[in-house]
Amino acid sequence: MGSVYIPLRTTFDALLTGTSDSGNWGYIIWQFRIPKAISAIIIGSGLSLSGLLMQTLFRNPLAGPYVLGVSSGASLGAAILIMGAGLVPFAIAIDNPVTLVVASALGSFLVLMAVMGMARKTKDSMALLIIGLMFGSITSAVVSVLSYFSEAEALQRFIIWSLGSLGHLSWGQIGILALALLLGLLFTVISIKSLNGLLLGETYAQSMGTDIKKARIYIILAAGILAGSITAFAGPIAFVGLAVPHLARQLFDTTQHKVMVPATLLLGAILMLLCDIVAQLPGYEQVLPINAITSIIGAPIVIWLLWKRNKMLF
Repeated sequence: MGSVYIPLRTTFDALLTGTSDSGNWGYIIWQFRIPKAISAIIIGSGLSLSGLLMQTLFRNPLAGPYVLGVSSGASLGAAILIMGAGLVPFAIAIDNPVTLVVASALGSFLVLMAVMGMARKTKDSMALLIIGLMFGSITSAVVSVLSYFSEAEALQRFIIWSLGSLGHLSWGQIGILALALLLGLLFTVISIKSLNGLLLGETYAQSMGTDIKKARIYIILAAGILAGSITAFAGPIAFVGLAVPHLARQLFDTTQHKVMVPATLLLGAILMLLCDIVAQLPGYEQVLPINAITSIIGAPIVIWLLWKRNKMLF
C-alpha cells in the first residue's frame, strides 16, 4: 500500500516473477515497498527481543531496549553530526545518509562498550540499570545543549531523524540489519538457560550453575547490538520493545524463554507491519511518524489485555 495505487494482481506478479506490467510499478514494489516491509519485520523483531532481554535481566516490567543508554548514544552521534557541524572546527558531510548511520552506530557502540565495562565490575544488576540510565541522561543533556545552540534548519533535521523512519533503507543496509538481528538472536539462544534462571533472581540462577557475569555480558551485548543497530539505521522507535514482551506473556501465558523468544519476534514483526500500514496512509502522499503510530496502536492493546486479565482475577 502507498500513495500510488498498484493492483493486487500486479503486486503478486512482481513478487512471483520479478517483473510487472509497468516498469514504474515494479520499481516501486522492489525498491521501496518490499524493502520497507522487510525493514519493519527486522526492526520490530529486534526491538521486541531487546526489550524482552532487558526486562528479564533487570526483572523490571518497565525496562525497554533503550534503558542502557544505547539509543541516547546513537542520538548523540546523530546530533553531533547534524547540529554540531557549526560548533566544531571541521566540516562533516551531513547530507550523506551513510555518514549519519556511521555516526549513530559509533555513538551507540561507545555507550555499549562503557556499559559492558561497568557490567564486568558491577555485581548488582539494579546498579547497572541505574548506570545505564545515567549514561542516557548525560548523552541527552549533551544533545539538549547542541539543540540550544543549533540553527533552525539543523534542529528540524535532527527532529525528523528522531521521529524514526522505515522507508529509506537500501538492500545493503537491510542486510546489515539482518546480520545484527541474527547475531543478537545467537547470543539470546546461548543465554536461554540463564534467562530462565534469572526469572527467579540472580541467587536462584547461580544455584543452577549459571555464571552471572558471563550471562549478563551476553544479554547486554545482544540487547545493545539489536537496539544500537536499529537506532542507527531507523532512528529511535519507541514503545515496541517495551510493549511486545508484555503482549507475548499475556497471549501465550508463559514466561519460558523457549516460547517467549519466538513469540516476541513474531509479535514484534506483526505490530511493526501494522503500524507501518497505518503510518503510510494508503492513498495519500503524507506519511505519519512511525513513533507516534507505535504508541497510538500499541498502548491501548496492552492496556486492554492487562485490564482483561486483572478483571478475570477478581
